[in-house]
Amino acid sequence: MSAKTYEVRTYGCQMNVHDSERLSGLLEDAGYVRAPEGTGEGDADVVVFNTCAVRENADNRLYGNLGRLAPMKAARPGMQIAVGGCLAQKDRDTIVKRAPWVDVVFGTHNIGKLPVLLERARVLDEAQVEIAESLEAFPSTLPTRRESAYAAWVSISVGCNNTCTFCIVPALRGKEKDRRPGDILAEIEALVGEGVSEITLLGQNVNAYGSDIGDREAFSKLLRACGNIEGLERVRFTSPHPRDFTDDVIAAMAETPNVMPQLHMPLQSGSDTVLKAMRRSYRQDRYLGIIEKVRAAIPHAAISTDVIVGFPGETEEDFEQTMHVVREARFAQAFTFQYSKRPGTPAAEMEGQIPKQVVQARYERLVALQEEISWEENKKQVGLTLEVMVAEGEGRKDGATHRLSGRAPDNRLVHFTKPAADVRPGDVVTVEITYAAPHHLLAEGPTTAVRRTRAGDAWEKRNAVPAQPAGVMLGIPTIGVPTPLPAVTGGCSVD
Repeated sequence: MSAKTYEVRTYGCQMNVHDSERLSGLLEDAGYVRAPEGTGEGDADVVVFNTCAVRENADNRLYGNLGRLAPMKAARPGMQIAVGGCLAQKDRDTIVKRAPWVDVVFGTHNIGKLPVLLERARVLDEAQVEIAESLEAFPSTLPTRRESAYAAWVSISVGCNNTCTFCIVPALRGKEKDRRPGDILAEIEALVGEGVSEITLLGQNVNAYGSDIGDREAFSKLLRACGNIEGLERVRFTSPHPRDFTDDVIAAMAETPNVMPQLHMPLQSGSDTVLKAMRRSYRQDRYLGIIEKVRAAIPHAAISTDVIVGFPGETEEDFEQTMHVVREARFAQAFTFQYSKRPGTPAAEMEGQIPKQVVQARYERLVALQEEISWEENKKQVGLTLEVMVAEGEGRKDGATHRLSGRAPDNRLVHFTKPAADVRPGDVVTVEITYAAPHHLLAEGPTTAVRRTRAGDAWEKRNAVPAQPAGVMLGIPTIGVPTPLPAVTGGCSVD
């Protein structure tokens, strides 16, 4: 009897991506195998939805997907559907009432229970709904099937102590809970031992790390400790909060060689009035002051942000303040969003909801400004020689253009001419930038150096084709390339 197959569908933020790697690891530990690439919708034996509750229409999206699977499940005895993540934490029993063909509902705090709940649902032949109110285990302590052989997420905290009026995450993820520094560093060292060369420290409010363990400088100490791990080439983190972004963190970034010159710093609005209504505990001057300090300490840092357009009560003058901050900060990239009501948040009930056409017009103006700035900032890279870590799945046109793609130290996407030497994801190439577009850089000349790495070795080992035994065979040997790994997503947003 062949092993049951599974598919995990992920929506939302990096925390969900990280959780989904753990869900995959848990299922594989329990004997399931990942459904092959290209498997049709509804053909996997177990389909897991890892949901997000941030956007207004998140539930409609989920129930639409569940509705499409209902007849497929009816036609396939034994198929199971599970729903987890933030929407499951919020809606609980509602999911089974609206979609009674769902077998398992689990929350953000008990993802480790998924295999047990699937088995219980199968044996008892009834839906299992189990939502824990507090964290049972840090995601990083659970089995994992990482999507990348050379890069990994490492969770340093879960939950959030902020009360932003547009965000429902703290209600669903709970109060901030920090991992012990020793446990985090031990996990990073183990990952490096497996060939990982880049890690991203992950938290809902990553630089508030230490508030739960009583050390206000814990995050900067953690960054510096990462600098002492041999073989760890690149360290990133997401997402920080301006309120908690202190000078010791800037110093640690500047003085720790493997902490990359990249910062994602959510703005949300440039208007002090709107920031107050959002309950964001900083103002425009404080925000721009942080940017100025980072640029003074790390002149070549690429800074990205999140911006919400059309928050309730936002006036034209408020919006112009946001445009002012964008002009002053000169972000390399901005994740821009039109405000949408999040059920269960204070902002959803506020007066002064902005008409859709006004929000759309402001949004288009902001996007046009940021596109212009991104392009101008990228043009400054032309002529520079950069070390690029080769990535997998980043360049959708690479096959047609005979190029490869990767990330510069500041996380800019670089497409480069494929060198004659064999290059694998995780390896590092040295290239000269010849052209800049708003969202990527090109290196059209020859690669000046190729450095094969342990990360590339790890990728090659994971993707190796099983050797065909020599001589006469009885029966049919199983030969084939394992399923290609999806691209690792990057960046952080309110979406």
